[in-house]
Amino acid sequence: MTTGTLPRVSVVGLGKLGAPLAAVLASRGFTVIGLDVNKTLVDAMNAGKMPIVEPQLNELIAASKERLTATMDANEAIQKSDASFVIVPTPSDSTGFFSNRFVLQAMETLGKALKNKQGYHMVVITSTVMPGTTGTEIKDALEAASGRKVGPDLGLCYNPEFIALGSVVRDMLFPDSILIGESDTKAGDMLQTIYLQMCEKKPPVQRMNFVNAELTKISVNTYVTTKISYANMLADICDRIPGADVDAVTKALGADTRIGAKYLKGAMGYGGPCFPRDNVAFAAFARKIGARADVAEATDRINNFQVERLSALVSKFAKAGTRIAILGLSYKPHTPVVEESHSVKLAAKLADAGYVVTVHDPLAQDAALAVLGDKVVGASSIEGAVRESDLLIVATGWPEYKEIAPDWCKREGQRLTVLDLWRTLPADKFEAVADLLYLGSGR
Repeated sequence: MTTGTLPRVSVVGLGKLGAPLAAVLASRGFTVIGLDVNKTLVDAMNAGKMPIVEPQLNELIAASKERLTATMDANEAIQKSDASFVIVPTPSDSTGFFSNRFVLQAMETLGKALKNKQGYHMVVITSTVMPGTTGTEIKDALEAASGRKVGPDLGLCYNPEFIALGSVVRDMLFPDSILIGESDTKAGDMLQTIYLQMCEKKPPVQRMNFVNAELTKISVNTYVTTKISYANMLADICDRIPGADVDAVTKALGADTRIGAKYLKGAMGYGGPCFPRDNVAFAAFARKIGARADVAEATDRINNFQVERLSALVSKFAKAGTRIAILGLSYKPHTPVVEESHSVKLAAKLADAGYVVTVHDPLAQDAALAVLGDKVVGASSIEGAVRESDLLIVATGWPEYKEIAPDWCKREGQRLTVLDLWRTLPADKFEAVADLLYLGSGR
């Protein structure tokens, strides 16, 4: 397929997911125009360097500059594209449901611009929304603003991404599958064409109606959180049984094809901007329609328990006043995001309990300190944090922490206790200088 025959694409929302989507599309030969109300993001995209920490993002933008522009003018974005991907925030409201207010604003903006355009245009909702909303309030808002009906001249699809911060570009280029909820075959065909060109390999494409796609998206994330909480439940059990090893158990579990190995690691609870709120939204939605979501609710309870579990573990090894260093504050490696981070919650809980807490993170330290305030002290280096601690917690599996030298752990007249939550440090390397404790190891 030549560049001239590819649909032109606009991406509405140039944040943590929108900017990578625009960059990946441009890198695969599409002409892309980004649209955002934030002038800083628009100017940054046009300058070829986004203020977003995500591996490969700025390299792709720099390599695709001739095909990638950005604007604050919706009319320009619509006129210069055949399909618009809407990837704006859908924050949780007080009930746990996702709010569509920014999506609806985008529908009004795009709809007004579509009044001035001739011919077919497709709108793709990439933001995660509640089941039952794409085909009702979102569709209604787009039709009302554009004066068109979804059909021959206006396509509408629900097409959420299955990606993780810290690996967004890779996940977009190599997805397990593509999920398309389509208004009609024409819209679905166009979106499938875009994806088969965008992805490095040709993933299976799941096409269905809006509500099934909406349910699939939220179900995938809640099923994954269930696996995480199950592994953490096993780790808690293994901690209490001499000779038990959660890694041995989960490795055997994961070898069963009915279960699979992914996300079966007993460690810290899940965090970030998606998993916790998706689980809460799924349970809230089930309650609203009169269904039961006991598994989702139990998953959430087990996850929330993990911070208490870890703080209780610390209290077994150290009294209040002890100097504790926590390494890793982002909710996962390779991202500066600390939203719902269990290591940040643990730092706050330990500080409140009277421990002297020092924290370190390669990317997320400033963001975490903004949340924690003066409860903790930020370390200037990994070595400094380790040397100044009486108890060390390796809380996020950053590869940088594999470089910790055993010499840093030497103490006069005592041994340093290390709680290595992700089994980052090799036990044999540290056994001479520290008591290295893995979660779920029956010790």
